[in-house]
Amino acid sequence: MMSEKKSFQIRKSWDTAILALLFAVWVMASFTTDNFLSSINVSQIFSNSSEIMIMAFAMVFLIIAGEIDLSIASILVLSSSMLGWSYAQGAPIWLAIIIAMAVGTTCGFINGFLVTKLGLGSLAVTIGALALYRGIANGILGTNTINEFPDFWTSFGFDTFGKTFIPQTLPVIILFGLLFGLLLHNTPFGRRTLAIGQNPMAARFAGINVVRHKIIIFTFTGFMSGVAGVIYTFRFSTAQADNGVGLELLVISACLLGGVSIFGGVGTMWGVIAGVMLASSVESWLTLREINAQVRTIVTGVLLLISVAAPVLVDKYKRAKAAAVNKS
Repeated sequence: MMSEKKSFQIRKSWDTAILALLFAVWVMASFTTDNFLSSINVSQIFSNSSEIMIMAFAMVFLIIAGEIDLSIASILVLSSSMLGWSYAQGAPIWLAIIIAMAVGTTCGFINGFLVTKLGLGSLAVTIGALALYRGIANGILGTNTINEFPDFWTSFGFDTFGKTFIPQTLPVIILFGLLFGLLLHNTPFGRRTLAIGQNPMAARFAGINVVRHKIIIFTFTGFMSGVAGVIYTFRFSTAQADNGVGLELLVISACLLGGVSIFGGVGTMWGVIAGVMLASSVESWLTLREINAQVRTIVTGVLLLISVAAPVLVDKYKRAKAAAVNKS
């Protein structure tokens, strides 16, 4: 069996490959597509990755710990719906934002409780939660759309700083990225997450409360989905029950594309950031080339398959190569 050190080296090489691929995509897109490097389009790439990046920061912990949450987009839309409904009922905007994030946090906790305390598989639980939370959002808003929000907040979600291409949401994303990056790579919490993903039984013997730790990560994920719901609402200046369809696929694709192992135990925050930017850049490139949505979805699926299969194939190749060397 390949050592953890070699596994880490493969993932580190994968992170480097993703950065190189991101650079290559930008170079090719700039030569083949007008306006790809325009300030407006660069700003849109950053803006369109806002919600994906926010949710990916938490999802990386969940996948590393050996779990997954397919309900994040539904939590986003439920939080968005609660924000819009609360504000429409007369709640101050600050209170509506708190309610939205509290709803997201509660949904995450419920998912974590069902997975850890009842011993249910996270895939099955979150598929059910996906339908449940979006159904509740439909029950709250129905076919109604709420698009009257204070200008300050919609400007925050949509505008840039002055005449630059930098979205006003970017500092929030950078702050969360730094916090979650430090949390994963430089704290006992991050080391416990990696240990649980690599060997849950060994982690228990080492004194780690695996159940509590996973509940915390699920709750984190729900909270970040709630934050993403707030940003999404203000960025599009709308709250409706069909927002965010398919975002969970983009988030998971970006995490796996960024080098997080679907089997758990391995991953870096910086690789995930590169993965999100790569997915958003490819989406922008195809959109500017007037490629239809169905083809863009196919491309996303192909990237997801590659991100899952490539590290495994590299692993098998290196093992076969090492075995051949040992025989000789």
